[in-house]
Amino acid sequence: MKAKHTDFARGVPRAASSASIFFFCGPDEAGASAAANAVIAALPEGGERVELSGGELKRDPARLGDEARSGSLFGDARHILVRAVGDEAHDALKALIETGEAGGGEPAPILVVATSATDKSRTAKLLEKRGDALVAMFYPPDLASLAASVRALADAAGLRLGGDLADRIARASNLDVRLAASEVEKLALYLDASPQAPCTVSAEDYEKIGAVSEEDGFGPLVNVVMSGDLGRLAGELRRVREVGLNAVGLLLALERRAGQLAQIAGRLGPRGSIENLGRGEKAQLGIFWKEERDIRQQLARWPARKLDRLLPRLLALHQALLANSQSADLLLAQELSAIARFAAKR
Repeated sequence: MKAKHTDFARGVPRAASSASIFFFCGPDEAGASAAANAVIAALPEGGERVELSGGELKRDPARLGDEARSGSLFGDARHILVRAVGDEAHDALKALIETGEAGGGEPAPILVVATSATDKSRTAKLLEKRGDALVAMFYPPDLASLAASVRALADAAGLRLGGDLADRIARASNLDVRLAASEVEKLALYLDASPQAPCTVSAEDYEKIGAVSEEDGFGPLVNVVMSGDLGRLAGELRRVREVGLNAVGLLLALERRAGQLAQIAGRLGPRGSIENLGRGEKAQLGIFWKEERDIRQQLARWPARKLDRLLPRLLALHQALLANSQSADLLLAQELSAIARFAAKR
């Protein structure tokens, strides 16, 4: 089965209830990951999570079936979350399906988040006509669509957002649905809101718990790294340590900018220019006046061939940070330095 990314805007689509294999792909890794988390939360028995990388499955395709048909350490249910690049999980999924059709037994639910893959990839073709599988491709949201998702999240949490608060949360989250969802959760906790006891959110409430501002948060380092500004890099890395910014949150902001550049480059084509875009088109692409100069400079630094190499590298770094939380700051600093040097090369 196939679903549209918009089907997940207000929750898990009904078709997901009959699927046990989920393949979420497309340029919006944040949206795909959020959809995977929503499906996991909706499972009747989510149980233990087993995380695998696409690289592991590419090296050992049989491992997916072994993990999916093994019992939890404590005898509970389990689900498998795979983070892959492109078609890394194809052979493993094919082997899993063939083993099941030969009487291998029912596997645990499997969710694959595949960056650099599309709904035309080999893996998507393998799954899209199956009744027990769901394929969805996710595109980076524009401000209006993410603001609508924020309102839906707020409604579900018992929050009433007045004025332009949904837009403000979407902007402060750098158009990342995961960060936006985190902001909504913090508001609900702060106001002790629930669907049974809804609360109205004021601008003052959001200012008290809101994400770190662009000036004090992730934005400056993201721009330094993506612009290849080696002269300012050491100072920005030092500021991040002093302020204590979250390494994974910073990486998410970097992933969002890389995805945004890829989307803009695709819209402009090989000879297009930001100057030719209208105000509405810029808003759809998340190009706001404070950032336009930086984005224009970064587009020149990151042609399509370099972005194709960057996106899988960011995914690998994300997995490394999650697996090595104690060394996350050091790993991040080393990799950001390497990416900045790569951006600086002409």
